[in-house]
Amino acid sequence: MVPPLVLDIDGTMTRPDDSIDPRFFDLLPDWEAPIVVATGKAFPYPVALCHFLQIPQHVIAENGGIVLVDDEITRNGDGEAAFHVAEEYVADGYELGWGESDLTNRWRETEIAVQRDQPLGPLSELASEHGLEVVDTGFAYHVKSSGVSKGQGLKAVAQLLGRDPKEFVAIGDSENDVSTFGVVRESYAVANADEKAKRAAGTVVDESYSEGTISVLEELQRGFDG
Repeated sequence: MVPPLVLDIDGTMTRPDDSIDPRFFDLLPDWEAPIVVATGKAFPYPVALCHFLQIPQHVIAENGGIVLVDDEITRNGDGEAAFHVAEEYVADGYELGWGESDLTNRWRETEIAVQRDQPLGPLSELASEHGLEVVDTGFAYHVKSSGVSKGQGLKAVAQLLGRDPKEFVAIGDSENDVSTFGVVRESYAVANADEKAKRAAGTVVDESYSEGTISVLEELQRGFDG
């Protein structure tokens, strides 16, 4: 059997222009094992992606802050504390960096994302004062509850699916994928991954972005077909 998958979105299922590679719309619905979409994005994004891919809604969102398996939602992060950090950060004269509408944070429930061109030091200090931590996903600085991670989220998802996390194959590109790599059977970092992800991965593939992910999936499929 092909293995169950846990897939990051940004930098992993996307092309360099940030668009989702359309080949996933043919490849993933026919995958004969569970697929978990694990991301730092706000909760609605992976839910919508699963909908349009026509795969079951098995989701780890907001870096593990929210887990969804079919209709069962579990919230693990302290969104209220993260919102207080954001308020204080802005009151100190900094910005979250997303403009007036702030569509990046508008639907977040358990964490806050700050654009990476904003000062990290003051943000980390405020997060620490509230018992939170900051993780750099390559897309943004995420203020989140300590101990909440994609890896912990996968453990929760696997339990709800009646699977062992060690059955899964994970593919990612960023620091926030390191915790996932630590609990799965096999882990792959695409060539554009940051150094922390590359060091943690079992294999670093030659191809970047979605090309790297699809190369792994095709190899897994060939192994199954063989």
